[in-house]
Amino acid sequence: MEVKISAKNLTVSERFRDYVDERAAKVDHLLHKATEIVVKVTRIDHSRQSGTEDQVELTVYGGGNIIRAEAHAQDKFAAFDVAYGKLTERLRRANDKRKVHRGLHGSHGVSELSATDFAELDITPAPGEIFLGGEPEVATVDLGVSPVVIRRKDFHAQPMSQEEAIDAMELLGHDFFLFHDVATDKSSVVYKRRGWNYGVITLV
Repeated sequence: MEVKISAKNLTVSERFRDYVDERAAKVDHLLHKATEIVVKVTRIDHSRQSGTEDQVELTVYGGGNIIRAEAHAQDKFAAFDVAYGKLTERLRRANDKRKVHRGLHGSHGVSELSATDFAELDITPAPGEIFLGGEPEVATVDLGVSPVVIRRKDFHAQPMSQEEAIDAMELLGHDFFLFHDVATDKSSVVYKRRGWNYGVITLV
């Protein structure tokens, strides 16, 4: 698995690179088809409030999957540890879920879940970016003096099942996921509910 490290507003030391390389081997063990892990380190200046902090973003590519995690801390090592913990937890949960699905032969698929109680929906957009089959095209809408900023993303959707959409959502660490449902041939959103429950909203 290839390891790529980039930095913004700071210099990455060889010690940090060695630190990342040592832990990348564990990611390769959890996701056997992993081909690349991208590590982005950014130093953010909050000098007016609390000084500086480091942000670490981890993105793993492999087997048609994209797994992401990020974290902030006072230094890049601490931020990496937190993001790395999130990343490995998502990989473990994805692996456990696949084992359960195989053991139940699909008898408890998400298609059996109901999304009729729309009054209880509490959907909050997750931070970061959502990927569906390639890099999205991003555009910002100018609202003049308005403090509201709207970012629009256009992307090419890959048809997938509801189960595959849930797996992709979990691996990205998001609360919802937009996809093209192969079962209905319609645009749909799968979202997290309480516990391990999920809901699906479909445009008709």
